[in-house]
Amino acid sequence: MNDDMPQTLHDAIRFFGEGDNALNYMARLRWPDGKAKCPRCNSDKSTFMPSRKVWQCKGCRKQFTVKLGTIMEDSPIKLDKWLAAIWLISNAKNGISSYELHRSIGITQKSAWFVLHRIRLALQEGTFEKMGGQVEADETFIGGKARFMHKDRKDKRKKGTGPVAMTAVQGLLERGTREKISRVKLRVLANTKKAEVQKDVREYVLKGSEVHTDALRSYQGLNDEFTHKVVDHAVKYVDGHVHTNGLENFWSLLKRTV
Repeated sequence: MNDDMPQTLHDAIRFFGEGDNALNYMARLRWPDGKAKCPRCNSDKSTFMPSRKVWQCKGCRKQFTVKLGTIMEDSPIKLDKWLAAIWLISNAKNGISSYELHRSIGITQKSAWFVLHRIRLALQEGTFEKMGGQVEADETFIGGKARFMHKDRKDKRKKGTGPVAMTAVQGLLERGTREKISRVKLRVLANTKKAEVQKDVREYVLKGSEVHTDALRSYQGLNDEFTHKVVDHAVKYVDGHVHTNGLENFWSLLKRTV
């Protein structure tokens, strides 16, 4: 957070709870040049509507809030609670539990667990903004080479019983633009079923974004929230701008190191 951040939790709760302090503070963090950018089309031409605390984009003609495109966008928890939680978590030297958070800022323990989970991941990723624009989603199996396996595992692999001793990993890649570089998010998957594969896409990609995947059936249904573009690798690897080559290249580099 910035240098003008309140010095104690009491100060943070009081500061962010007054008037439009939370809104103005978050706006300065997201748009330090003072020009609010639409998370959907990236246009910096917009008009602020003070009565509703939203911006009207002159590019795509849609409205957006300061929370849209961030880890807070689909949460009913108020912005002042989110910012107080961020202050508390980032200043807790020994960590903090969801029970401590719920008692400190006055939200339920279930909500505190949700907030804590998202803020920790955002701090780990280095940004509170979701991925947007054109996003590739793909998965691969990573594991040790056969010569390092135990004899039993080698025998199972020879019998064709699947990717023995390998771990499923999913990647999300937000393609870069002139304004920002590409970024990648990785997660180990418990399995490659629909609910597991779509979890991070729905949680970390801005709704309405263009998501590119291969023809894996587990990705079917994403078009309810995203523009889902599929490239069938049995036919071709590139269809115009639709491909997952960014992640395919990333996997190649990653596997050289494991």
